[in-house]
Amino acid sequence: MDKTERLFAVMDALRRHRRPVTAAALAEEQNVSVRTLYRDVQTLIGLGAPIEGEAGVGYMLKPGFFLPPLMFSAEELEALVLGARWVQAQPDDGLAGAAQNALAKIATASPEDLRDKINDTGLWPVLVASKRPPVAILGQIRLAMRQEKALHIAYEDEGGRTSQRSIWPIQLAYYEGKQIIVAWCCMREAFRNFRTDRIATLTAIEERYGRRRLAMVKEWQVEQEREWAEWRARDAAAKAGLSQQ
Repeated sequence: MDKTERLFAVMDALRRHRRPVTAAALAEEQNVSVRTLYRDVQTLIGLGAPIEGEAGVGYMLKPGFFLPPLMFSAEELEALVLGARWVQAQPDDGLAGAAQNALAKIATASPEDLRDKINDTGLWPVLVASKRPPVAILGQIRLAMRQEKALHIAYEDEGGRTSQRSIWPIQLAYYEGKQIIVAWCCMREAFRNFRTDRIATLTAIEERYGRRRLAMVKEWQVEQEREWAEWRARDAAAKAGLSQQ
């Protein structure tokens, strides 16, 4: 890797980090010595890159800085196109349109016109079924997560019984044939999963989440890891019991 490529790689690495990252960590990531990393950072600062921090503390890009468009590698472009095409096939009209617009912006904002390359990557997501009818509530759920405002839903269980609940959505999973909301259920006072196809009605309300969404995501992840560990322990014990029979 020549110096120019290395400088671009350092900027890409800094863009991925929201908090200061040490020179040692950056050097390991770039597979260079710490001394080389220090020189690269000073070179970038000299060229006008808005890098904050110092040796021994860590570096980060100044908040709000917008990097000018850079050239994409062939694999980066293929990844963007494949991901955008998968999103366009989902029953979320808002995200599908945004994906199409994003590709158009990438194509025309780059130093080289990429429209022909984007149309001819040869990569397409393989979907079990064709594009399904739009699920209108997906946009409301995404908005609720961004604004951290509660939703009131009428939810049908497997037996067809309906319950009224207030939920704080924290994650939204897009499966091939369904979408699952991970949310704090105010009625159960616990994290629960809700299938969008079982939501009879959904209404946005002005009630704010009781805790920050990112904090709840961390709590949910810890809970998931504990449940997986317990499942693996039970599975291992069951297999050990079978082997002894």
